Amino acid sequence: MRSSTDTCVPLLQKVKRFQDAEKLKQRGLYPYFRPISSAQDTAVELNGQEVLMLGSNSYLGLTNHPKLKEAAVDAVRKYGTGCAGSRFLNGTLDIHVELEERLAELVGKEAALLYSTGFQTNLGVISTMVSRKEYVLTDKEDHASIVDGCLLSPGEFVRWNHGDTDSLESKLEKIPAEAGKLIAVDGIFSMSGDIVDLPTVVELAEQHNATVMVDDAHGLGVLGERGEGTSGYFGLTDKVHLIMATFSKSLASLGGFIASDKDTIEYLKHNSRALIFSASITPANTASVLAALDIMEREPERRERLWENTRQMREGLDELGFATGDSCTPVIPVHMGEMDVCFKFCKRLEEEGIFVNPVVPPAVMPTETLLRVSLMATHSEEQIEFALDKMGEIGRELHVI
Repeated sequence: MRSSTDTCVPLLQKVKRFQDAEKLKQRGLYPYFRPISSAQDTAVELNGQEVLMLGSNSYLGLTNHPKLKEAAVDAVRKYGTGCAGSRFLNGTLDIHVELEERLAELVGKEAALLYSTGFQTNLGVISTMVSRKEYVLTDKEDHASIVDGCLLSPGEFVRWNHGDTDSLESKLEKIPAEAGKLIAVDGIFSMSGDIVDLPTVVELAEQHNATVMVDDAHGLGVLGERGEGTSGYFGLTDKVHLIMATFSKSLASLGGFIASDKDTIEYLKHNSRALIFSASITPANTASVLAALDIMEREPERRERLWENTRQMREGLDELGFATGDSCTPVIPVHMGEMDVCFKFCKRLEEEGIFVNPVVPPAVMPTETLLRVSLMATHSEEQIEFALDKMGEIGRELHVI
């Protein structure tokens, strides 16, 4: 039977034309959807072989922690596998409320609200908070979920050049003073690994009567004395109205949350379509996040080790001659240049037993591709040295260094 994509159906012509993935597969360079046959840890099983994982967001190394697995199993035994409904109706559990209270306390806000994913959190919050004839402003390297939340909102979407607060100021000056304005920004940028200049963003927001929202997906558990994130790191929690983060990184689970004052959270509870019309975060996910928070609070040395590993890797890459940009966090971009070099480097690393993530268009310009290296607290010095040796070897082989 002939596939519908072989017909002249207008909608499906773009499907038929898409050949990018197939071309990479034919060359043996396709780096996506690689099936891992083990837990996410510092080493994973890939195609029957153990490889060093340098592409995970599990910054505190908790994804395979026995306490998290035990908490998830216990929650399934007590509550079942799902909530069979949204938080708005039948899907609120007592542990949802407990987790919201713990998260609000951690980030220094009055209240918090759980969403089923981090992506949904940004979609639901931004699209609800920004109304018609209002404005939402974002850094050009903000996460795709922020961008999609802006596109879903009925307000005006304005972007400023990455890290350029002069550009932000210029954009704000062109907006009517009386208009509602939300500045939504990543705390740690997920590709470049730099930290937002939050003090200047907050200062500009105050000058122009704007509201600030920080996406701390990569900052929670990483920045701050207790892992509370970017706002706490800068001592600006009271100046940031909305703090968002995910559970799929330092907290080793799945889901997201927004924290703010009680009035804002109450408004989102009754107006955010991404919350009202989505099923609740599962009992297992909720319980494992609670367990992760316990460990994060009891073991601050994990965060200390994460930063030591970050220093070792970044200094090693810089000494080898790789370009790592302005990264100052466990997210380290290794700039490759042309796309072909990026894919080849990624494949050679996999052959040598190292898993990294290639970053290519549309995430970056075609000549500005990079490999995204990310560290965990549980990586050993020996694993990092092994990675540096192999990256140096392949970097010289492919004339990157």
